[in-house]
Amino acid sequence: MTAQRPYDALLAKGEDRRQRILTAAQRLLARNGSRGTTLGQIAREAGVTTAGLLHHFSSKERLLHAVLDARDAYDTAKFDPFGDVFAQLLWSAVRYTEAPDLVGMFVVLQTESIDPEAPLHERFLERQRLTLKLVADGIRRGQRAGRYRADVDPAVKAVEILAFLNGIESSWLLDPSIPLERVFQEYVASLARQLAVPASDAP
Repeated sequence: MTAQRPYDALLAKGEDRRQRILTAAQRLLARNGSRGTTLGQIAREAGVTTAGLLHHFSSKERLLHAVLDARDAYDTAKFDPFGDVFAQLLWSAVRYTEAPDLVGMFVVLQTESIDPEAPLHERFLERQRLTLKLVADGIRRGQRAGRYRADVDPAVKAVEILAFLNGIESSWLLDPSIPLERVFQEYVASLARQLAVPASDAP
């Protein structure tokens, strides 16, 4: 048991350093993007050497995927893919106060990845398609349960919802003083009216 302790301490130290690197990368990427951020800058921000950073992340591309993995893990821990569409939208507003660097980093990297030749383009495209499917599936579940009107196209409405989320993220990054909570509440209320089953069709 005692023999394990030095090894455990070494692992914990390595994990702490790795987390410091990820946190520093998220902060700098949200501010400067991947093109304006070097591994050396991230290493200095994290309080490690560039060699120490490369021990955990062998290239800049691997580090970029790692920060996106961290963002995905955050969403996975909070997001219920089978939950209510409106509740999930309102939860999205919480990310801005809980994990602002994750939100900012994601927006900047996604914008940089619009070019099909960008190294992260396929990852962002795949993620967008998955998100659209999850939202559309949530609307379909509501339609089958009789909560949402049947004449709404779930795929089209999912594109609208994701466009709102992408737009509000960019607006917030440009001006963090915008009234996020109120904007989300207003949009969700508007969406609820659009999806509401007409009184004449209600059971």
